Amino acid sequence: MAVHELGITQSVVETVLETVESPRITGLQLEIGRISGLVPDSVRFCFDLVAEGTALEGARLEIIEPPGRVRCRTCDAEFDVVEMVALCECGSVDLDVVSGRQLRIRSVEVQ
Repeated sequence: MAVHELGITQSVVETVLETVESPRITGLQLEIGRISGLVPDSVRFCFDLVAEGTALEGARLEIIEPPGRVRCRTCDAEFDVVEMVALCECGSVDLDVVSGRQLRIRSVEVQ
């Protein structure tokens, strides 16, 4: 288990519990960008641990993983990436991240 994912998952659970005033939460949908540095399987594992004994215990966790997207500073091309180490077709490694680093709570289902 990664300590990084544990702390972040704990923060997500705390945020949901502080925001949603329902005695029973049945589902949570997260968006974790593919180049965010988070491992979705670790977040799933940590979620079960930190949700135990809360209104989120037993809730279905769905994780959406949008791809990373970068823009080349040399030729202005935009393309999807799976890892932060990327190379543009023009040969440049001078890239700006457009998206893919996000961690977002997309929805919460309550009973």
